Amino acid sequence: MNCCFSDLRNKEVINKQDGGRLGCVCDIEFDTITGQMVALIIFGRSKLFGAASEDIRVLWHDIEIIGDDTILVSYSPPQVYSRNKKKGGVEAFFK
Repeated sequence: MNCCFSDLRNKEVINKQDGGRLGCVCDIEFDTITGQMVALIIFGRSKLFGAASEDIRVLWHDIEIIGDDTILVSYSPPQVYSRNKKKGGVEAFFK
């Protein structure tokens, strides 16, 4: 099956692991040396007051099926490690 970039932009990306909708493809990442597609880029979801979360980058090897309307992927979000902050100010009162 051949597919144009404009066709990919209209497809919804669904995470096969939890059945969640990740969004629609907004960009593609290519390796300029080999000419191979590396990842699909999906816009982050809008948050309160118009702020957007970070974009989602789905690697090529995580793509399971590219169908007529949807793309099924096996995506695990990267884990974010939080630093231990010193409690001060208002937080110190609520220990």
